[in-house]
Formats: sequence, structure tokens, C-alpha cells
Amino acid sequence: MRWVVFNQKGGVGKSTIVCNLAAVNAKSGRKTLVVDLDAQANASHYLLGADADGLSPNVAELFEQTLGFKLFRDDAKGFVHHTRFENLHVMASSPDLESLQGKLESKYKIYKLREALRELDGYDDIILDTPPAFHFYTLSALIAGQKCLIPFDCDDFSRRALYGLLDAVAEVREDHNARLEVAGIVVNQFQARARLPQRVVGELVEEGLPVLEPYITASVKVRESHEAARPLPYFAPSHKLSEQFEGLHANTLGNL
Repeated sequence: MRWVVFNQKGGVGKSTIVCNLAAVNAKSGRKTLVVDLDAQANASHYLLGADADGLSPNVAELFEQTLGFKLFRDDAKGFVHHTRFENLHVMASSPDLESLQGKLESKYKIYKLREALRELDGYDDIILDTPPAFHFYTLSALIAGQKCLIPFDCDDFSRRALYGLLDAVAEVREDHNARLEVAGIVVNQFQARARLPQRVVGELVEEGLPVLEPYITASVKVRESHEAARPLPYFAPSHKLSEQFEGLHANTLGNL
């Protein structure tokens, strides 16, 4: 199954959600690939640490080879790297994604990622991390994906943006990818004792939107795991956040 974690807003925890769900999935014995489409490369650094710097071949090079005609192109599996964690692999990002974007758009290469991922055999799940903008790479991910998770960080701005995100997914489904569906809204950085998060999330539930449980609470432990370049199931397996990601996994990737 190909999963996309999508939100145009920065700072909502896309990379954190991607990497921790991937870690739980890999620990459960499922072969898992993370595709990092954000030029900031947060997911790549979370999984690889300093080894992510300047790593080649990367996802930018995968896209770059589609720009010109080649009789023989490198197979997609050649752009995949092992992490230090069993069953967990990554197609790493690169700052070169930014300079490539205009060229890829002008040549209408939005289906190339889907074609490349379909070449990959043996993965139980592929999880795509998207940039904080709705542009070529985000659209490519939504076209390549089958199920979409939308992070929600419990404020009024995020709520207003949420309806636009749902509309964007619906438009991609209608125009490009009939198999795409919203698998759920991931509540992130939730503060159970604060009134605003409780009210906003409660209203989403009342509206019948697919809000997933458990909610992911705010904790400094996330930043510590970022610094250690070890997702929470490896960094602090008994911490409540690890348990929350295990519960979220059971209701998403583990529920198929």
C-alpha cells in the first residue's frame, strides 16, 4: 500500500508522523520504504542522521533522469537506501529538488513518481513525505498514493485550511487518481488539558470527519528522538508517544 502524508502547512509534524509510523510498521515485520519529497530532508535526516547529507543517488536524481530521453534508465530500486533499522528503507531527499521543479512541471512529469514506485517489488508499504506546499512534488505524491493521512495540529488556522486540503485530495482523485482516498486526519501535538484543542477536535468529530485515534500528544521527547536520529519506537519504546504511534498504526497501516 502507498500512503501519503499531506498538509500544505509547515510545522504540523508530517515527517515525524511518517517516520514513526514507518518505524512501527518495520518493527512489526513489514518491509517499509519512506520516500522523502521535501527538499528540507527532515525525514531523511530522522532515519539516516548525518549520513543523509549529500547522499546519492537520491529522489532528485530519480526525477532528473526523466527529463531527457534515455534508452536505459536506472531502476527505481537503485535509489533506495537501507537505514540502520531492520525492514526500514528510505529514498532520500536532496536540495536539488527545488531547482528541478520548474523543469519537471514544464515537461509534465507528474506521473513519473507513480511509475517508478510501481517498479519496486517486495515492499509491504511505501510512505511518502510531502513538502509544506501544494506543488509538483505534492501532486506527484498524491497521484502515486492510494491512501492519504492529513496531520492536524489543533489550532483554528489548521481547521480553516483542513477543508481546502480535503477538496484538494478530492480534485486529485477526480482528475488523476481514482484510487486515492483520505484514510484519516491525524491529530498531532494535542494538549488534553487545554480547552482549544479539545473544542476544535471535538467539532471535527461532530462534523463526521475521519479523525483518527489515538491523538498524538505534545512532548519534548519528539525533539530528543529527532536529535538522536532514532524514531520513537527505537529511541523510547516504552514512552507514551511510542504507544500512541503504535495505536495510530493499528488504525491505519496495521488495519489492512
